Amino acid sequence: MTSSRAEMTAAALKVARESMGLSDGWLAAHLGKTSRTVRNWESGHLVPTVAREEIASLLRRTREAVELLVEQVRDDPCAEVVTYPTDPAYRLAHPDSPFPASWHRAVAAQAPHIRITYVR
Repeated sequence: MTSSRAEMTAAALKVARESMGLSDGWLAAHLGKTSRTVRNWESGHLVPTVAREEIASLLRRTREAVELLVEQVRDDPCAEVVTYPTDPAYRLAHPDSPFPASWHRAVAAQAPHIRITYVR
């Protein structure tokens, strides 16, 4: 998504954030910044190296979660993934996850040929 490790365009940042299902508010809090700062980066301001590195780490973790999910459902033609409509519901099931429910939904959406439902 970026042309080099040293550069992250505004568009690449926004695409990365949205592909992970993360709001600018969540990313800002995770990075110890304000939502306005993230929006400024997404409008073309320089993204600091520390932030670029953490975003790259979040992308790796998301990619690993997708790969794990794909592996888990690979041989099941009727595979179903249960996801969560709200952060509180996600926290009950995954109290140690630093991510919001929207991240989990984005991971589920990237796995091909699965039925996605909400937790009951």
